[in-house]
Amino acid sequence: MELIPGVFAGIVLVIIVLIILEYRIRQPDVLVLFESEGQIDTRKGLFYPRHFSLALKRTAYPIQLNMECTAAGNLMVNIKLVGSVAPSIEHLSALIRAGGWDSDAVANAAEEVQVMLQGLIQSYTEQYEIQELSSNGILDDLNQQSTLIREKLGLELISLGVLSLEAADPDITNALRQQEQARLLEQTEKLNHQARAAAARAKYETDEEIAAMEHILELKKAKLDMELIEEEAALAHQRLEHELTRNRMRLAFEKEEVEILKGSPELLMLTPQAARLAEASQNLKNARTVISLTPQDLANGPELLDLFQTFLEKALEAKKDVPEGD
Repeated sequence: MELIPGVFAGIVLVIIVLIILEYRIRQPDVLVLFESEGQIDTRKGLFYPRHFSLALKRTAYPIQLNMECTAAGNLMVNIKLVGSVAPSIEHLSALIRAGGWDSDAVANAAEEVQVMLQGLIQSYTEQYEIQELSSNGILDDLNQQSTLIREKLGLELISLGVLSLEAADPDITNALRQQEQARLLEQTEKLNHQARAAAARAKYETDEEIAAMEHILELKKAKLDMELIEEEAALAHQRLEHELTRNRMRLAFEKEEVEILKGSPELLMLTPQAARLAEASQNLKNARTVISLTPQDLANGPELLDLFQTFLEKALEAKKDVPEGD
């Protein structure tokens, strides 16, 4: 009976040792696979039994491919391709089928990916002339075929790039290089012509705009000059009308004066002309008095002379009527 506790303790110790030796802690970058009812699935727990599971790294696995392909016309093309692949969680069964139940399953499947890529690239290059092939065209075609790689091999294309694409024959490579150089020179020349044409067009448009602005400015100047001339003409016309009004008023006044003198000739003695005549007759008895008339006096014309003549005639008649003894 004393041996039972010792045996039990030994069994527990053996179980603990087995657990320690069997179970591992799952790392964050590791996929732990197990098989259940013929399907491959992943363990989600922190611990897993290492003999009943397969641990695969989730990190990307690099691939590199150097191959010779045939373009249209049976011309050889050398292509260097690099990239990286990683396990596809949605297609783990395809990955195990291609790479096996092994920790190197990703590396084994990556070799199959390279074989598949070689076949896809060969199928693509056969459809085009050698001068039509391009790195972008190859990458676009491979990216479209990435679903096929994922479904058949259980790997995803993380990155893919074409390092080089050139003809196997150096003469063809030189010919293509010269052709590309000529194309670039032609394109550059076209761009230079387009730039010169654009510069000339811009200069023409600028000159045309400047000419239009100068024309508008000249029209505005001409309009201002016309307005100034019209204003000056209006002022001159206004001054002329004012002068005519003054002359009409003066003429009307002189006409009224002449009418008054016609009615009363004796008032003629009060005029400046008669006053000068009287003054001259008092100083010199036998002198002849010369009366000068101003242009304004002459403006009255014959009417003023007729008044003087009438006045003199009346004066002579009055003298004859006076008796001699007086």
